[in-house]
Amino acid sequence: MSCEDKDALSKEEFLQVVRHLKIPAGVATNTQAAHAKDKLDVSKLPFGRRLRAKFAVDGAPWTFLAFVVALMLIFGIWQLVTYVSDTDKRAALGWGVIMAKVTAGVLYPTLFFMILSMSRWLATLARYSYWVARFVNFDRAQSFHIKISIFAMLMATLHAIGHLTGTFLYSSRPGREATVETVVGQSRTYRQYVATLPGITGISALGCFYLMAIFAIPWLKRRNYEVFQLSHLLMFPFVGLLMAHGTWAILQPPMLGYWLAFPTLLVIVERLTRICRGFIRIPAKFSILDDDTVAIEVRHPHGKDWPYDAGQYIMLQVPEVSFFQWHPFTISLCHKDMLSLHIKTDGNWTSRLRSENLRFVGLDGPYGAPAQRFYDFERSVLIGSGVGVTPFSSILMNLEKRQDLPKARGTSHSRSRAASRSSSPGSDATRVKSIREGEKTRGRVLGSPPKVRCDFHWVVRDKNYLLWFSDLLNRVETAESIHKDLSIRICTHVTAKRKKLSTLIFRWLLENHRTETDLSPLTGLRNKTEFGRPDFSTILLDHYNEAKSEGFTGKVGVFYCGAPVVGMLIADACHVLTARASEERYDLRYVFMLEVFG
Repeated sequence: MSCEDKDALSKEEFLQVVRHLKIPAGVATNTQAAHAKDKLDVSKLPFGRRLRAKFAVDGAPWTFLAFVVALMLIFGIWQLVTYVSDTDKRAALGWGVIMAKVTAGVLYPTLFFMILSMSRWLATLARYSYWVARFVNFDRAQSFHIKISIFAMLMATLHAIGHLTGTFLYSSRPGREATVETVVGQSRTYRQYVATLPGITGISALGCFYLMAIFAIPWLKRRNYEVFQLSHLLMFPFVGLLMAHGTWAILQPPMLGYWLAFPTLLVIVERLTRICRGFIRIPAKFSILDDDTVAIEVRHPHGKDWPYDAGQYIMLQVPEVSFFQWHPFTISLCHKDMLSLHIKTDGNWTSRLRSENLRFVGLDGPYGAPAQRFYDFERSVLIGSGVGVTPFSSILMNLEKRQDLPKARGTSHSRSRAASRSSSPGSDATRVKSIREGEKTRGRVLGSPPKVRCDFHWVVRDKNYLLWFSDLLNRVETAESIHKDLSIRICTHVTAKRKKLSTLIFRWLLENHRTETDLSPLTGLRNKTEFGRPDFSTILLDHYNEAKSEGFTGKVGVFYCGAPVVGMLIADACHVLTARASEERYDLRYVFMLEVFG
């Protein structure tokens, strides 16, 4: 046996060495398998906890939907009782009047909320209210708009059927002239009914509605988004026709116009403002970061500070791609006159952003997002997955620049305006200070001055994705040494599937080898990088134990942007820890908030 053979380690001895090093297993799977495992983990939760976690992620839209449905039922039943009990109108107009009027009653709140869901200004203003922001999930406004539009089309169709095949036919029959005249004042033929103002406006409005719906079909929308947007301009004649539809007051005073006036005016002003801003071309720099991500840097044309803040989003137009298309994107970084966006190129419009000849953008905003509530908490946990990190990157920059530190406003349920510098949505008005003098804080570390702590976790598939914000993460990592009342803890997680055990060991050794520069040879970051899928239940439990050992009391904001199924697991962990604190009679609560990334 040679000397080399004597020095060689057996497989068992090698495994003992690896176990001694405590190298993590690094067992990561592909995206589909990971998603399946997350769903399996959710299914293993007890029914009560699973229901609670589901409500934390999807509860707001379902609660608001229940409120809207209740309004529909109230007005529908009111019209039903009114016309069922009116024997004269039933005798003159037949069964169709009941069907038409019940669906009309249902359409009052339906059309009101359908149009109101198109307003981003309202969503931004409503975020200033703690309870409204909890009750209405404005990040799901598009999904809500689609659902309620489909229902409105169904009700409008039934309303038309009630008149065209019911009241018009029944009341135009020979021998019913006297009965009809006592109810509506004049008998008409079927053609004359259709040719009246209610008939023409109703049929025309329904035609506009159907055209908008056809071009909003996902397949057609993906093929030509501009046609979809242009077809939606029919909304304005559609609303005008609806307002004129009931002005004759044949059976009852007109009401639909009053329901539609406010939301329509709000949307018109908002759209006109956006159109005007579309003509203002702002120079921008487009950079391709990797296979599916593009970064856009925009400097203020006049060298002024951008009126945007951490956690907000803007509407982006790229005129060289399309003048009519505006898309929402979260602000990645915003410091003084520099604004940055990171966009995942997974669609037709976003894929065209990889072109080399793009030079200008149009901006409209800012608009509010859940991440703005970061400023309501003295301690926060930010969790981003992939490009979902962008809602939190600007928050980290604000902390690094020490512009606005959160001051735990738990005693008041009113939303702080710390994250908004504009006094009205979409304006560049007076900035709102984030920290009000003399405001008392609830959350604090007992026996010591309040200290802001932010735990940031970023989950990526490959270490190369960490290069997007490597400079920012390294700067933020050193901010604690400059700002003594600030604690920022960063942990990145790489979930790429390992192919060989030797590769796993090698990259673990590289990650833990630090030189005088204190930068990881593998990732180039100062912070620690974990390999494998993170266990957020354990991470939050460690956070809970640390907070309790330090004597911290109050609320901890847990913000998540990523796959909803993972959000359910995090929401469940937050509830478990809050319940545990309650059982232990300790004043500590974990508040979960889901960010929808666009």
